[in-house]
Amino acid sequence: MALPAPTPSARAVVTGASSGIGMALACVLADRGHSLILVARRGEILDELAGELRRRCGVEVEVRATDLSDAAATAALCEDLKTREVSVLCNNAGIATFGALVDLDPDYEQAQVLLNVNAVHDLTLAVLPQMVARGAGGILMVGSAAGNMPIPNNATYAATKAFVNTFSESLRGELAGTGVHVTLLAPGPVRTQTPSADEESIVDKMVPDFLWHSSQRVAEMSLDALARNKMRVVPGALSKAMSVAGGYSPRAIVAPIVGTFYAKLGDAE
Repeated sequence: MALPAPTPSARAVVTGASSGIGMALACVLADRGHSLILVARRGEILDELAGELRRRCGVEVEVRATDLSDAAATAALCEDLKTREVSVLCNNAGIATFGALVDLDPDYEQAQVLLNVNAVHDLTLAVLPQMVARGAGGILMVGSAAGNMPIPNNATYAATKAFVNTFSESLRGELAGTGVHVTLLAPGPVRTQTPSADEESIVDKMVPDFLWHSSQRVAEMSLDALARNKMRVVPGALSKAMSVAGGYSPRAIVAPIVGTFYAKLGDAE
């Protein structure tokens, strides 16, 4: 069974829609005829994107300027979504930090868990019963190859993505035969365009160009995989290598090597 066909009443929900993969997912869904609910903190960017998609694709687009690291704001959004016909949920929003945990801002680390874990869990709980009742729906979880292994100097992010990875595949097993699709996206480095030399971040400088994937291509691959109910999408050579390393290499060997790389990212911030 494919994803639900677009209808005037149904909405595809995309979190983190103000940039990167989230914005690309919104654009691809709109191009395919789905009306949208866009979620992110930066309402002005969402408003601009919504206007563009309405004009270009002729779909309905609603904006929810919401900080998903705020438990009360997330709860309010969930109550709203429970009353709506949500055909697709893209749990994309997330943040990462680099460096030794003891040196990082505790408040920001806690916000990272609320966004990367709690919001994903709560939004899924909000829309899942209606999808199961209709016998149709799709949930795209944006995890990470980083969730397959311990990563010193990226501890909170790796742990939160380990939750998303496992939650996605566990939920998928529970939903077999219900008509509700669950696909895990575990991307490596993704960007919208190649930056100029003076705009390069430390990650741009450390990761060779051939290892990057475009956010547009990742969005298309992910939604195609969700339509086929594929378990996992792992775009790019680096994410595939990290998945293999996380699954088959001894932790005691891999963790220090990967941790050294991530320590350099922390030093550069």
